[in-house]
Amino acid sequence: MDGLINELDEYAIEEGLRIAEANPESEVTILSMGPEKAAESIRKALSMGADKAVHLHDDGLVGSDALATSYALAQVLKQIGFDLVICGSESTDARMGVMAAMLAERLGAVQVSLAAAVEIDGSAIRVRRVSDDGYHQVEASLPAVISVVEKINEPRYPSFKGIMAAKKKPVQTMSLADAGIDPSLVGIGGAATEVVDFAQRPPRQAGTIVKDEGDGGAKVAEFLATRKFI
Repeated sequence: MDGLINELDEYAIEEGLRIAEANPESEVTILSMGPEKAAESIRKALSMGADKAVHLHDDGLVGSDALATSYALAQVLKQIGFDLVICGSESTDARMGVMAAMLAERLGAVQVSLAAAVEIDGSAIRVRRVSDDGYHQVEASLPAVISVVEKINEPRYPSFKGIMAAKKKPVQTMSLADAGIDPSLVGIGGAATEVVDFAQRPPRQAGTIVKDEGDGGAKVAEFLATRKFI
């Protein structure tokens, strides 16, 4: 199986690139925690235009949950330094959207989630944050950790020039020891959660067809009521 970037993280990468383009003194560093196969997704991010990457790779990380992952990534970020950490809104496998908040807490940095627009002005960051009832305009000071939604941009495709350039860009591989990570706090042994059961999703069933014989509206309402939608 190919190493693929989490789809929602591509929006975070693209936003980082756009911010760096608007602030020429900035650079974009990709940070990924994963097995050797993750190097493929790192190279794609570099071919999109990122300047360098850090790959946290160690067998001791296998089985880490969100808490352990946030701890491990925070340890790396403390070493390499940062002004702005950009995450996707959630993972597309476990559907968790907690990483930005956890990282911010561990790093003692400002956190803003669900950003639909981001503007950097010196040490200030302005975010248009998606909410249940519209948008909120939020302003904070760097350093900060944010998560972005998929509507924020359209991720670029790597160009041939970018793919060739990515081969020469630096990728630093770090182990638990390199990052100063306590082995007892990561991996299966350090996880605060565990999968206790799982089942395959049942096959999709045919939908219900409502034939309108003058009472179509009533039939639809009855169908929705039986399923407690109304």
